[in-house]
Amino acid sequence: MDLGLSVFPIRIIFFLALFPVAFFWLRRTWRILVKKDFSEVALKKGVPPPNAEKYAPYEMAINMIAGVIMVVVIVAVLLGQLDYDTWVAIAGSTLWVKLFASFALGRQAHGLGPGRKEKAKKDAAS
Repeated sequence: MDLGLSVFPIRIIFFLALFPVAFFWLRRTWRILVKKDFSEVALKKGVPPPNAEKYAPYEMAINMIAGVIMVVVIVAVLLGQLDYDTWVAIAGSTLWVKLFASFALGRQAHGLGPGRKEKAKKDAAS
């Protein structure tokens, strides 16, 4: 079974990049689940929403599922269970779906549309 790692250095680089990606996603899961640190939940422009605790379970689930999939891909490649096209497709799809899901959660948590800022200012003035 050809893993495709010996043909081009870019394949090796992509495989090695899976390690820190999985680590950071699983570390984020740990921070939310165990440490109750909501500073990285549903970020928009690097700032969490005022009610980050409400969106923490969703962010934790997104990060946990994506991190576990990456770890499974890493282990399967190291054991020779996946060929190059398969593991690249799984890892790439997981990466993009996770990014889109986190982006969508961040926009949902901060509110959609321009009227949201005006409403927040009005609520703060009252």
